[in-house]
Amino acid sequence: MFHIERMKESMRKEVLSMVNAFYHSDAVCHPVDAAILERTFEDAVSEDPVLEGHVLMEDERIVGFGYTTIYYACEVGGKCMMFEELYLKEETRGKGYGSRFFQEIMEQYPEVVRFRLEVTRSNEAAVRLYERLGFSFLEYDQMVLDR
Repeated sequence: MFHIERMKESMRKEVLSMVNAFYHSDAVCHPVDAAILERTFEDAVSEDPVLEGHVLMEDERIVGFGYTTIYYACEVGGKCMMFEELYLKEETRGKGYGSRFFQEIMEQYPEVVRFRLEVTRSNEAAVRLYERLGFSFLEYDQMVLDR
């Protein structure tokens, strides 16, 4: 049976294995240092609510992970949730778990007025899923300044 749990420190090895698979897929457009991936996991399992880590479970087996964060956006006048990452193990794709993840997380946060995510247009399966869920492209170009 499918369900979602909060990510825990004891899940480090299995989650980081999936994180590495995610960061070596066409879902990511540039490499990310392994130390950053480790730090992100640590933040996701900490008590700091800025980043939440979720694991997608099939019975008692971890089959995927997701990271979410909440912030305020002036252009919508309210809280937004960024789906930072979502990854499912290949053998569990196509079972509806991605859709269920989004639906369950969205239901848990009725105060959120906009849900946002990043996707590479070449990841056609992900784009189809997100469009089916009601997401549409927001035509901003992104700029970053890393420290």
